[in-house]
Amino acid sequence: MEGLAIWSVPGSNPIAFKRGHIRLASVRDVLYATIRRFRRDRMATFEQTFSLTPQTRILDVGGTALNWSLIPTKPRIILLNLPTDGEADVVGDGRCLPFPDASFDIVFSNSVIEHISTPQDQLRFADEIRRTGRAYWVQTPDRRFPIEPHLVTPFLHWLPKGARVAIARRFTFWSLIERPSPDRWEFYIRHCSEEVRLLGARELQAMFPEARIIRERFLGLSKSLIAVAGERR
Repeated sequence: MEGLAIWSVPGSNPIAFKRGHIRLASVRDVLYATIRRFRRDRMATFEQTFSLTPQTRILDVGGTALNWSLIPTKPRIILLNLPTDGEADVVGDGRCLPFPDASFDIVFSNSVIEHISTPQDQLRFADEIRRTGRAYWVQTPDRRFPIEPHLVTPFLHWLPKGARVAIARRFTFWSLIERPSPDRWEFYIRHCSEEVRLLGARELQAMFPEARIIRERFLGLSKSLIAVAGERR
């Protein structure tokens, strides 16, 4: 922790500053390596759950090509995302999908539903996934996990909104590790502290009533939840 403190003190000893920078870089490397491992394992489970083939037609709502590079099978993927995402095959809104009922073998969504800020809109998102897919896989961070997953700060998401916003604007581990530009900091802190709405297992189950809920665990604690329906058994 000494290195973290030195990092933020202007005029500190250059050798100590460099040591703090190296320690922060190491923390960031470990964090992202852990995230990559979870994502790789998640995609392997997804592939096995649905017995994917090159003919499987999948709609990825809010995703990018990265996840699909992590599995050997190459199904037929349609990426639907916002206009700001350069990888989208279709520009659209997950709350109003531009496809007929049961258009896809699977609708896939990874860490998207929590970025929709109201319960009503999250339910619309869930209903659209259920409508357009014969099967689905919807992953989201578990609200009961003690570390807020976007700002990487313990207990932040359990606080009332006013306290959450006030603390996030003063300190988060994400800001410390990432050292973002002012514009990126402003957008991310505002979005994650004011608009992100994390879900628990009971609420996710209510939105996807026919789904089986899978829990991903870290150190024995439920880190994320996956609503799965239509899998091959």
